[in-house]
Amino acid sequence: MSAALSLDAFNSAGRSEAIALLRSCLEIPRWYAALVDGRPYASVGDLVAAGATAASPFTVDEVDGALAQHPRIGERPAGSGAEASMSRAEQAGVDPSDAAVAAALVEGNRAYEQRFGTVFLIRAAGRSAAEILEALNERLGHTDAEEQPVVADQLREIALLRLRGLFE
Repeated sequence: MSAALSLDAFNSAGRSEAIALLRSCLEIPRWYAALVDGRPYASVGDLVAAGATAASPFTVDEVDGALAQHPRIGERPAGSGAEASMSRAEQAGVDPSDAAVAAALVEGNRAYEQRFGTVFLIRAAGRSAAEILEALNERLGHTDAEEQPVVADQLREIALLRLRGLFE
């Protein structure tokens, strides 16, 4: 993904413009407000480092709200928006031509949603479909209390990848 904005432009953007940019990374208002209010940043690395701790820890309600924005693993979101484009790029390693793995992901997604009441979330970038399926199967064995922090961590990892992608 090419840079949508230079760091200097982000640092000097109006608050609402800067927030609009960050919302495509993570739909948690406390997170993007902290990053916008923490400007200026000397480097993209400084911005990403701030994103790694902003709004920590995420609340259960914040995570639930942000999950509503994420497609199921293996489903490519339609549309031309920034978030849909990012999601398609992140899931590039999930090859739908492997029918057995694709079917197992569909079944695993269904089982996860039944068990936890929400979509399965994992940082898919850099992972193969088989690796994702292995993680999904492992996480199906978690309790709610074990799974909640894992989901929050995965959500933050995705947000940080997207944040870096906005500027690099």
